[in-house]
Amino acid sequence: MKGVVLAGGLGTRLYPLTKITNKHLLPVYDRPMIYYPIQMLVEAGITDIMIVTGGNGAGEFLRLLGNGRDFGLKRIHYTYQEGEGGIADALGLAEEFVEGDKVVVVLGDNLLERGIRSGVESFRRQQRGARIFLKEVEHPWEYGIAQLEGERITGVIEKPREDVGRLAVIGVYMYPADVFDVVRGLKPSARGELEITDVNNHYIERGEMEYEIVEGWWVDAGENHGALLRANIMAARLGGEGVSLE
Repeated sequence: MKGVVLAGGLGTRLYPLTKITNKHLLPVYDRPMIYYPIQMLVEAGITDIMIVTGGNGAGEFLRLLGNGRDFGLKRIHYTYQEGEGGIADALGLAEEFVEGDKVVVVLGDNLLERGIRSGVESFRRQQRGARIFLKEVEHPWEYGIAQLEGERITGVIEKPREDVGRLAVIGVYMYPADVFDVVRGLKPSARGELEITDVNNHYIERGEMEYEIVEGWWVDAGENHGALLRANIMAARLGGEGVSLE
């Protein structure tokens, strides 16, 4: 099984912090943000990892991470995304690296208190299809929201205007090898990107999507300045520091 960390984008929602650097290189408590998704993959038993990045700060990842020695790895693979093609477009760049294997994709700004080991183990046993992580959120209109009927997932609605539920699809996606065929068949959305929601809905329509409900906290540290602050506080608490919001 391969792991892919998506760490591209311009990080405009964190400007001016990202004026001269990639948002995934910003500090979260005692380490760069990019360390957290890599560590989650390693702790889940995935040691063959690729970083997909872009923009002017792409070379800084190589300087920071090298071949992954800090994570006990023999090597880390890298590839470059030109422009803003979307999450699915970035995933498509990893096709040769994945080489027909299953792949676990983590957005580089997502932090989970309890990691992804349990979900990865379930995905290893899964006979076919994909797997996503869901978490209840307070502002569902800002996320892709999963629709459930009993234990079955029936669709994902991107940033719904109406109240259709609160279970958001977070930035951890697990796919079989044919995901790259799915990506090639996508058409750009209204914003000119290949959307990961379209990939997920493809597997849902095929009846080949499983899901995990996230236990513990989850933070999208790149969402805005407040989220970055929360990520720092949560990571500090996880590290045993007596940090309080009060």
